[in-house]
Amino acid sequence: MELVTPGIGLIFWTTLIFLIVLLILKTFAWKPILNAVKTREDSIKGALNAAEKAKSDMLKLQAGNEKILQEAKVEKEAIIREARDIRETIINEAKERTKEETLKMIEAAKVKIENQKLAAIEQIKEQITVLSFDIAEKILREKLSSEKEQKEYINRMIDDLRLN
Repeated sequence: MELVTPGIGLIFWTTLIFLIVLLILKTFAWKPILNAVKTREDSIKGALNAAEKAKSDMLKLQAGNEKILQEAKVEKEAIIREARDIRETIINEAKERTKEETLKMIEAAKVKIENQKLAAIEQIKEQITVLSFDIAEKILREKLSSEKEQKEYINRMIDDLRLN
C-alpha cells in the first residue's frame, strides 16, 4: 500500500523542491518571459496601427495612381507613335542606302566585267599571235625544207622589197 499512499517525508520534500523551483522560475524566468510577451504585444499593437495607417495611405495613393495611370497611357501612346515614325524613317533610309549600294555594286560589277572582257580579248590576241607565228614557222619549215627552196624564197622577197 505504500505505493498508493506516499509518505509524509516524500510529500514534504516534493513540496519544498517545487516551491524552490517556483521561486527560481519567478526570479529568473517569469520576468523575462512576461517582458518578452509584453514587448511582443506592444509590437503587435504597433504593427496594427501601422497597418491601419498604411491602409489609409493606400486609399489616398489609389486615387493618385488612377491619375498617374491615365497620364502613363497618354505618354505610352505618344511614345509608340514616335517609335513608329522613327521606325518608318529608319526603314526608308535603309532602303535608300541599300538601293544606292546596290547600284554602286552593279556599276562596279559592270566595270569589272568590262575589264575582264578586255583582258580576255588581249589574251586571245596574244595567243592568236603566238599561234600564227608557230603556224607560219611550221609552214615555212615545210616549204623551205631544202636549200634551193630557201634561196628562191629569199630572192623573191628581195624582189618584192625592190618593187616597193
